[in-house]
Amino acid sequence: MFIAEGPKVVLELLATREFVCQQLFAVAEWLSSNEKLLSHYSGMQVFAVKDFELEKISLLTTPHNVLAVFKKKEPAAPVNIKGRVTLVLDTIQDPGNLGTIIRTADWFGIENIICSHACADMYNPKVVQSTMGSLARVNIFYTPIEEWLNKNAAIKKYAAALNGKNINTLKATKEAIIIIGNEGKGISDTIMQLVDEKITIPKIGEAESLNAAVATGIILAAIS
Repeated sequence: MFIAEGPKVVLELLATREFVCQQLFAVAEWLSSNEKLLSHYSGMQVFAVKDFELEKISLLTTPHNVLAVFKKKEPAAPVNIKGRVTLVLDTIQDPGNLGTIIRTADWFGIENIICSHACADMYNPKVVQSTMGSLARVNIFYTPIEEWLNKNAAIKKYAAALNGKNINTLKATKEAIIIIGNEGKGISDTIMQLVDEKITIPKIGEAESLNAAVATGIILAAIS
């Protein structure tokens, strides 16, 4: 199971029906305003709770009217990625970054994200909150990425790096693998040896590096 909190996230996950909701805890006002919607879901236990009770079970500093417990999906094998842009994440460990990357991928229509086993858990509460419901629309797969990249050698692989080709020179593409590395160490040497081309976001100011999630958004915008 995993927890989702807040009207936006809970309603998004309920609407997609990608995850089965087991239990829902909400204040009376929220339940009343969403009574019609909730009536369409069978098998879900619904509990009316007071503000102070929600505060006790919430993982947030400030609870947001509703908390739901969803059932995790069964892990699936990566789907066919031909004709698509796919993200590969090499040890993205910050839950907030992973959640934002998932949300950004959803914005750009990216269907699949391949994660190394060292990445943050997709069901981490901070990841779930950061996705704002996009968790239900993007397929997340955890697998040894070196092995996975070798199996998909026919698709061009771009690696986000500090010393690569300017992304402003890239053409829009409908098929590619974009590799994003660890927040502090970047892409591992083992994975970097498998890429076809390094790409770089041109630097104008003095910042040492970009946040991994921000860099992902800029790169996806450049190739869209």
